[in-house]
Amino acid sequence: MIVVTRCAIDSLYNIGKCSRLYRIAFVDSSTSCKYLKTDAKTKLKMALSEQERSTLLQPLLNSGWSMVNARDAIYKEFLFKNFNEAFGFMSRVAMQAEKMGHHPEWFNVYNKVQVTLSSHDVNGLSGRDVKLATFMDNAMKVKE
Repeated sequence: MIVVTRCAIDSLYNIGKCSRLYRIAFVDSSTSCKYLKTDAKTKLKMALSEQERSTLLQPLLNSGWSMVNARDAIYKEFLFKNFNEAFGFMSRVAMQAEKMGHHPEWFNVYNKVQVTLSSHDVNGLSGRDVKLATFMDNAMKVKE
């Protein structure tokens, strides 16, 4: 018996190419049971469930983030005193994004940084977007 749910994969053995990660069990008489663990790090890479959306996104929406129309993404515009502060903020975020392996879509003109967050591998919002958005909000608080 093979159980696979909504996962577009090249082959059963190439789970790393999944567009969305799920718990997968392979069970038959000739194979032992193998599980793809859903640990905390893997959970961040999964698309947000409806329950996670209501609990995790609300604090971000309250702090100025907004949902993007016609796309499963969040957006926020950050304003700074000058270009130097804006660039410093982007540098701090870039270092964190590199550690996370998750990079924002952003645009900078002088003292303004516009950010859109979405996870391309799940075609929508994931825990990584929430984590990076929270980091950005905290970086702004440190600046103030």
